[in-house]
Order: sequence, then structure tokens, then C-alpha cells
Amino acid sequence: MSSTILPPPFTAPTSVNFPQPKRWTSDEFHQLGDAGLLREKTLILVSGEILEMPPAGGPHDVALTLLDDMIRKVFSSGFVVRCQMSLVLGKSTDPVPDLAVVQGTARAFVQKPTTAALVVEVSDSSLDFDTGDKACLYASAGITDYWVVDLVNRRLMVFRDPRADAAKAFGFEYATITVRQPGDRMSPLAAAGSQIAVADLLP
Repeated sequence: MSSTILPPPFTAPTSVNFPQPKRWTSDEFHQLGDAGLLREKTLILVSGEILEMPPAGGPHDVALTLLDDMIRKVFSSGFVVRCQMSLVLGKSTDPVPDLAVVQGTARAFVQKPTTAALVVEVSDSSLDFDTGDKACLYASAGITDYWVVDLVNRRLMVFRDPRADAAKAFGFEYATITVRQPGDRMSPLAAAGSQIAVADLLP
């Protein structure tokens, strides 16, 4: 009688489990952009994950243009206004805000900035994210002045006083949230002597 010897069952290595999601660093994320692999998409990097944001519509583009024009008038010296450019908030986070006001000169930011005096998002379809998890993200990075131009409700939301809160995303939140209507005005913390009419930011 002949016998067949079967090979032992395959046992995968226990030290590494596959498949695994790829976690991206900020440097890798920027290299993808420099190589032209992120074109025609609105992508951000949050805690190593590349997230695709909804495409911007006409009202968003108009509001961003109005915002950019107004903020440049307010921050005319000693600051750089960066529109939809990188803001590296950690080794694996770059939310690419709609607008960031950074202290310094343009030539100082060959290396991408890591903080900002003011960050603004223009928000419609991403409103819940921008006023929720993204607000917590900016609070965790110590951004002291975060604005959301709320196109859904035609208002400006201002987030200030970041503080730790273990129950919130990223372990932080803003203690003060102020809502301004189209007839109101608001001053950035870094340009307290200037007032911006909310109506001037809305399409």
C-alpha cells in the first residue's frame, strides 16, 4: 500500500497582518502632488489618510475669490496669504485649507508652513466636516483663529480658544464659537484693527 505525504498547512507569519492600509506621510503626500498624480482632485491628508473632498462648485469659487481679495487687503504687510496651499500640521497631516494667513514673507516658505495666524474654509457640501472634525484638527494644531464661510446658511462661523477635550476628534475642540450674519462684521485676531463685512465674503 502506498501512502501520500501531504505538506503541512501554510501558516502566515504572525508578525505582520496583510493586507494593510497604506499610511502616508506629509512628505510622501507632497511628492505625489509634485509628480502630478493628484491632479483634478481635491485631496487632503489627515492622520496619514488621503481624503478626497467634494468638488468645488460655482458659489464656492466665487466666495473663495471674494475671501482672498478681502483678506489680502487686511493683511497687506508682514503676512503671506496662501490660497489652497499646503499647511503641514504634523508628519502625516496636511489639510490644504482654502486660505491660510501666515506670518512672514513669501520666500520664507520654500519649506511649507506649519502654522497660521488665520485659517479659513469656504464650506457648502463639506460643512459638517469643516465645523466638526476639521475644526478639532485645527484646534489640536493650536490654530487660534479658524473661520468657516458657511454658504449653506449664509453666515460666518468663527472658532477660537482651542482647548483639550479627550471626547472630541483629535483630542481638542474650540471653546468659543461665534456666528456672524451678513449684516455683521468680524476682525481677525492678528489684525484686530481691521473689520471685515460678512456680506463681502458671500456670493
